[in-house]
Amino acid sequence: MDRVPAFEAKGIIKNFGRIQALKGINFSIYPGEVVGILGDNGAGKSTLIKVFSGALAADEGEMLLEGELCHFTSPQEARDSGIETVYQDLALATDLDIESNLFLGREILKKGWREKFGFLDRKAMFAEVEELFTKLNIRVRDLSSNISDLSGGQRQAVAVARAVKWGNKLVIMDEPTAALGVEQSAMVLDLVRQVRSKGIPVIFISHTMPFVFDVCDRIVILRLGEVVADLNVKDTTVNEVVQYITGSLQSESIARLQQSSIRS
Repeated sequence: MDRVPAFEAKGIIKNFGRIQALKGINFSIYPGEVVGILGDNGAGKSTLIKVFSGALAADEGEMLLEGELCHFTSPQEARDSGIETVYQDLALATDLDIESNLFLGREILKKGWREKFGFLDRKAMFAEVEELFTKLNIRVRDLSSNISDLSGGQRQAVAVARAVKWGNKLVIMDEPTAALGVEQSAMVLDLVRQVRSKGIPVIFISHTMPFVFDVCDRIVILRLGEVVADLNVKDTTVNEVVQYITGSLQSESIARLQQSSIRS
């Protein structure tokens, strides 16, 4: 039997006035797969991710989550469907502690009459955070720390942990290693592998080519709003990927994709 993609997009078009940012994008990702999306500035990566995460609505095209049509009018709808995004700015509340950030908007309330008055079950939430961090091998000296007291790598780990906790269908990571040191980046890449091992697909956006080749199974390359290559990491090289990004192999790639589409 053919596998059903965990998430699929067909013919995604997005225009901003006369500017066509996305020109009929087709994309698929399977359970337990890490797919890197690469492209130069202006290629359409950010716009595509915003469509996937509900921040933008496509003008044309459709998306399917586990084979079922889905339509998001807001990021919250995407989150409710099991799609979580780790943005480059992390979107963490730095004045709150780790527990509060992981459960922000999804707090566990105490049972009984106290639930009516919004009493938080801090003990239950802390226990879940502790269990999650242990499973993901995230090392933080004090789980009650405020985000402002954490290092850059630890903050990134918190953002990833939050995405993993709630994103049971798809996790999108936008430049997760940006501005991190070698050791902190290694910790984030290890988290990506652990997410994959749980069968959760990951979309990985990065300009750091060694990281992409380290954790990704496939690489999808965008150029000027179009997919110009869909490559298996084992069958390509950094040099070839760079040529696709810059456009020197664009025509050959498009022809290959068209032939593949005809055969399927």
